[in-house]
Parts: sequence; C-alpha cells; structure tokens
Amino acid sequence: MLRLERLVIELGAFRLAADVTVETGRIVALLGPSGAGKSTLLDVIAGFLPPNSGRVLWEGVDLGPLPPGARPVSMLFQDNNLFPHLTAAQNVGLGLHPDLRLSPADRDRAEAALARVGLAGLGPRKPAALSGGQRGRVALARMLLRGRPLMLLDEPFAALGPALKAEMLGLVAELAHESGATVLMVTHDPADARAIADETMLVAEGRADPPRPTAALFADPPEALRAYLG
Repeated sequence: MLRLERLVIELGAFRLAADVTVETGRIVALLGPSGAGKSTLLDVIAGFLPPNSGRVLWEGVDLGPLPPGARPVSMLFQDNNLFPHLTAAQNVGLGLHPDLRLSPADRDRAEAALARVGLAGLGPRKPAALSGGQRGRVALARMLLRGRPLMLLDEPFAALGPALKAEMLGLVAELAHESGATVLMVTHDPADARAIADETMLVAEGRADPPRPTAALFADPPEALRAYLG
C-alpha cells in the first residue's frame, strides 16, 4: 500500500497537498491540468524531490531516508530515458546492473524481457533504429526486469498515435497484473484513465484528491474535473 501522509510540496508560489492512500495492485491515473503538480508528485514518490512536510510510506515503511535507487520504484519518463549509445538489450540490462557487468544469465533475462514486450530479436538495435513504440517497449522491458512493486509513468506514450498508445497502455496493464505491481500514471487524456485505470486521482487547485473508481468519477465529476474536461 502506498500512503502519502499529510504531504505538502512547495516550489516558489506552487503548493500541492496530498493525504491519500493507494491500495496495492491498483492502477491509478493522475489527471488534471498542466502545472497542477502531477509529475511533481511522482518526483517526490520516486525520491527526486523532497517534500516540505509529510511522508511517503510504502507498506508502512517511510521512504524519506532512502535515495531514489533504493526505493521500491521504477519510473518511465516521457522520453523513455534510453541511452542512445547502448543497444536495446544493454538498456534493458541497466535494470539489473547499472555498470552493465552482465553475466550470461543476466543477458538471457534481458532478452526474455524484450521478448515479453514483443521485441524478440531486436536486442542488438540501438534506440535510433527503433520506432517510438518500440523504444517505449524497451523502457517497459527494463521496468519489468527491475521487478519493483511500484511503477510510476509520467506520460511516456504521449507522443504516440491513439492506436499505438492504446496498445502500450494495454501492455502496461498486462505487466502490472502479472506482477501485482501498483501503478501511478500521469495523463492529460481522460481516455487513458478510462482505458486501464481502476481508479483516478484528480490533481487540481493545489491538492491531490483521494483516488476514486474511474467510471464513478467520470459519471459524477467534481467541479474541478468538470472545469478541466470543459
């Protein structure tokens, strides 16, 4: 279970408060206007940014003292965070060993992860030789190989067309359900939330609301969501 306990984030004139719980194994969309703090909230959970007050708890353990690499978190960014000079297999292998000192068994695991996301045989290719969707799959394979129980997605598929984005979101849902991972997914598109999110958390007007079942939220949206949806 992820608990954001009386969390307050302040950056200049920006302020965001959150006091919410996300149950283990849920896929939760973070929806709201640009600048509301969705990505900032993920940065705090991942350990890239300290909160001004409050705590981030995972299964009752305070993550505050832990650096990003020691947290039970994997994160996908908008640019997929792939290294252009490394092959797809090497980029995936970073999920096991950042120094890329991979044993034969490690290399086999990286190739198996690529195969799981539909990229069997493409391990030797570098990111420039892959399509946008394939690069997203490489990043997902690395996340799969890391095996962290909390997956944070900061709009990694925003640049993809509707059909390919839907395919990638479906793959995220499959991987999450197989592993039992908890997913927090930043999006500006209500269709993304409707596609895979069990629950949706509205981030607007300086606060992150507790997650609500996605269908129920859209059936009876609060005023801030009505304003966002237009």
